[in-house]
Amino acid sequence: MPIRNLSRHWSRHLYLRIWLAVVAGVALLMLVVGWAWRATVEHHAAPPVPREWVVLNAQGDVLASTTRAGPGAPLVFEVPLPDGQTLPLQVQRSGERPRATGMQGMPGMPGMLGIGPGPDGRLPPHLRKDMPWWAKPSGFFWMLGLIGLAVALGLYPVVRRLTQRLEGLQRGVQRWGEGDLSVRVPVQGDDEVADLSERFNAAAERIEGLMASQKSLLANASHELRSPLARIRMGLELMNSPADLDALARSRAEILRNMAELDQLIDEILLASRLDAQGADFGTVEAVDLVGLCAEECARVGARFDVPEGLAQLDVPGVPKLLRRLVRNLLENARRYGAGSQDAPQGSGIELSLQPVGQEVLIAVGDHGPGVPPEYRERIFEPFFRLPGASERVGGVGLGLSLVKSIAERHGGRVRCADRPGGGACFVVSVPQSKTANT
Repeated sequence: MPIRNLSRHWSRHLYLRIWLAVVAGVALLMLVVGWAWRATVEHHAAPPVPREWVVLNAQGDVLASTTRAGPGAPLVFEVPLPDGQTLPLQVQRSGERPRATGMQGMPGMPGMLGIGPGPDGRLPPHLRKDMPWWAKPSGFFWMLGLIGLAVALGLYPVVRRLTQRLEGLQRGVQRWGEGDLSVRVPVQGDDEVADLSERFNAAAERIEGLMASQKSLLANASHELRSPLARIRMGLELMNSPADLDALARSRAEILRNMAELDQLIDEILLASRLDAQGADFGTVEAVDLVGLCAEECARVGARFDVPEGLAQLDVPGVPKLLRRLVRNLLENARRYGAGSQDAPQGSGIELSLQPVGQEVLIAVGDHGPGVPPEYRERIFEPFFRLPGASERVGGVGLGLSLVKSIAERHGGRVRCADRPGGGACFVVSVPQSKTANT
């Protein structure tokens, strides 16, 4: 059971699994290479030639010669003596290969060379030549083991560094899954792990922004809903009190206006939420004639429509109801905040122009209002943002321009705020032009 728990603990760590796999692969490779090398050497090695061993006197004359009877067999010499007798001489190897050089004569036998073990059964040190440990059969495998150990020790920090980054990514994902949307993982290197970390950070930042946007939308929507609800409640209380018919009619008209404002606010909140959702379906993308669409919306509010001479139709790919909402919001914003004096007729001072430029179409809506200060020309497209000093009496909740920006970006375009020559503000929307546009 402990072995099973230990193996399970090791298998949960990726760096150990990678390291062990590499070590096992290297060890197996070394064993196969070693076996193949030894087999090749043994196969191609020439058979050993029997060597002849001789005994020389001081003058270099051969006294006796012999060959080894077999592997490990002693050397047996029959040395003739001067008196006619024969001296048997046996030389036994004791684990070392003797060298028949530099040997002294045997006692009592001048001029004779003696080769044999000493009293301890071993040859004298000057007659021995030990084999290197790595040249012995067992030494070869020891060398393979040392090489494998060196490879394992060298690979461990490399594998550990790789898996430490994966563990850091795992901890970041776990913290993010527990609700900490601000967590980001460090990006190290330029490989797949670094690319995965970058993608996680981008996704986390995107989701954090969406969640913050939803929270802000909910908080601002709850705040904006209080005003018309309070006015409706006050109007109902006034209707219950004794009053003349004119007061009742005014209360009823105020309630209806506030209900319409509530309906518009809810509609804009729902549209803003759907535009934030990338997968929301708003209908079929088709060629939309901007000339006809803008002419209809300008006629509704009494704005001036400026179009290049001879331009009867200008098509752009998009969703018709979204593009209509974009143009309507721009005109409504100009009517509320930039129509000039309070006594000016509806739509006076508002101008909408269409201009094809290259592969884009520019929709510009200008007014004669106070304009937008440069420091607020980016923030004015944020949801529920109002310029300082703007009154709620003119209507609107600050979602109109935010919807314009979302719709333009959904159609591959953009929107910006600029000064209008002669005073006022000018909102310019650019959207891609259809390849089949008719002029």
